[in-house]
Amino acid sequence: MDSVTQAALGAAIGGAVLGRRLGRKAILIGAVLGTLPDLDVIIDYGDAVANVTEHRGFSHSLFVLTGLATLLALMSARFAPITAISLPRWWCFYTLILVTHPLLDALTTYGTQLLWPLDVTPAAWPIIFIIDPLYTLALLIALGFGLVSLRVRKACTWGLVISCVYLTMAAGAKVMIEQRIAPVLAEQGLQEAPLLIQPTPFNIMLWRATVMDGDRYYESLISVFDGNSQPRLEPLIRNAALEAPLLASLQGQRLAWFAGPFLRYEARWMDGKETLIATDIRLGFPGFHPFSFTLATLEEERWVPLAVSEQVESSRGIQMTTLSRLAARAAGNTSALCASDFVAQEWRAERVIYRC
Repeated sequence: MDSVTQAALGAAIGGAVLGRRLGRKAILIGAVLGTLPDLDVIIDYGDAVANVTEHRGFSHSLFVLTGLATLLALMSARFAPITAISLPRWWCFYTLILVTHPLLDALTTYGTQLLWPLDVTPAAWPIIFIIDPLYTLALLIALGFGLVSLRVRKACTWGLVISCVYLTMAAGAKVMIEQRIAPVLAEQGLQEAPLLIQPTPFNIMLWRATVMDGDRYYESLISVFDGNSQPRLEPLIRNAALEAPLLASLQGQRLAWFAGPFLRYEARWMDGKETLIATDIRLGFPGFHPFSFTLATLEEERWVPLAVSEQVESSRGIQMTTLSRLAARAAGNTSALCASDFVAQEWRAERVIYRC
């Protein structure tokens, strides 16, 4: 999640746990510690793929953060001027502030290495977009009320309750979308194919489904207000034949570990050479994927892995017209926007739209 949201969440937890004892200081400490895990973005690993895949790594580990919380609790119990706060209370204060940061991140598409240093796939249960104004607003309003009224604990507790209700609604919406798309996948023989369902930018009303199927993948936009309208799958090209040379490089293997099957490949002429590029299609939006990486160049009819990968800047961004069409589609207007409306023609398999 964005830094403002993480700071607001940490501040609300701090106020709810020790607001009665520390007052506004609990909010301030919570806000600072709530953003602490994201300081790993300042680390440069010297490689574009490493910089992306190492983010939300050690600094988001439940093991590391619990250990840090324990250390802070011991120091506070020993040196803090307020002696009435017990060690268990300090421990709950620091632990809840720190570990809720990666747990919230794990509810987004990007994934979080909750069990670092164990070499397991990043945890991701996407039910919320990385920036969701409604979720953040509930926390900010509660914090503002607490700071003004000095009823810090009560206000922060209510903010957390409302934000948790919002996440519950998001989880319920996702279950609804899963039930709607299941018959479509069954009819197309895709019920066992890798499937990713996630909210579109800034809301939990409109959801994006991505289905992988060999050299093709399918995109679908589904709103909770679609009623009896059945989802449609739009076929796109993945260029799976280029996957083998990608996996020959350490960066390619790392990217495949990070993104799983949700990668698209292309060969593009760059700096006078044919260059192999991989794109993580989970992140962003069809036509607006920000994470693309150079991994190899064509040398004498064979792909040679690059020593250092580079991130390829996207030439497009989401415009206001796109956002307005997303809003219309979220409201249930099925003609407002298709998932592949902004995808280049060369990525489209056919203009056929598969329906139940």
